[in-house]
Amino acid sequence: MSAKTTAKHINIRLKIWRQESPKVQGNFEEFSLDQVLTSMSFLEMLDVLNEKILKSGKRPIEFESDCREGICGTCSLVVSGQAHGPVKGATTCQLYMRSFQNNELITIEPWRADAFPVVRDLVTDRRALDRIMMAGGYTGAKTGPHADANAILIPKDLAERAMDAAACIGCGACVAACPNASASLFTSAKIAQLTLLPQGHPQRKERALKMVGQMDKEGFGSCSNLQECEAACPKKISIQNIAIMKREYFKAAIAADYREGKSEGDGA
Repeated sequence: MSAKTTAKHINIRLKIWRQESPKVQGNFEEFSLDQVLTSMSFLEMLDVLNEKILKSGKRPIEFESDCREGICGTCSLVVSGQAHGPVKGATTCQLYMRSFQNNELITIEPWRADAFPVVRDLVTDRRALDRIMMAGGYTGAKTGPHADANAILIPKDLAERAMDAAACIGCGACVAACPNASASLFTSAKIAQLTLLPQGHPQRKERALKMVGQMDKEGFGSCSNLQECEAACPKKISIQNIAIMKREYFKAAIAADYREGKSEGDGA
């Protein structure tokens, strides 16, 4: 990436994906904006562009955003070939125009994955991640009355690793960055955050089997350990969680095969 600009205003060229619906062929359209404040956020720049498009009587570009504080992950875009843009450890809404050069051509695309069909323009349907969560990304253990935190003995390193995994915001950048469109980083973070804590142990085998099974059912690709997912993740989720997921899955699968075999033996 080129050095950051020091100018207060820049002119930019934009190449943006336009697609009317999932069943219609999409294409890139080019736009230009002059005198863009470098202190402006990337999404504010898109707002200004949409105002210009509306004044010309055309349909504005559809994109998603919510908190605009790097918390929700709704603002998911591929900016010049990089999920969430060129700034590491940040979502698209945390990207500012000072990261771009005067007269730079910026390409903006939606997440590219079969499991994330385009709704319109830059908006994709990422409910596949929600379905993975619903398959088992929770704990149903009855904990009873609220206990004092100091009474639950959890080693500090495990608590920190669990919290790091729980930082995942489900934006899907890992899927967009992966050549295989794998959701392994997302799924593993949701599995690991509960596996590492005692509250998640009662359902750990069932959780791993169901969530990995749902991930495959949604059509996500397999993990090739290229680490692109970790590099693109705005919350810097570690791929060590993928190792935890695979270990949990294989242990659960072996246990399930053993129970099935034993059941058949008893029946015989």
